[in-house]
Amino acid sequence: MNQEERMVDIEIKLTRQDDMLDELNKLVYRQQLKIDQLETLCAALARRIKDTADNNNAGQPANDRPPHY
Repeated sequence: MNQEERMVDIEIKLTRQDDMLDELNKLVYRQQLKIDQLETLCAALARRIKDTADNNNAGQPANDRPPHY
């Protein structure tokens, strides 16, 4: 393998690595978007659960004795 063939080989490898890096960056970006969406959804669900619990307990004292006492 002469010097020119080695250089061409190295350039090809570098180009492939650049392409792979771009693809990985796109993948990480899409994953972050999905994580952001899921965090927003979890926060909304937590608020909904809290609101539902607050509404269910609004008319009752926090430490009611059970009826058998």
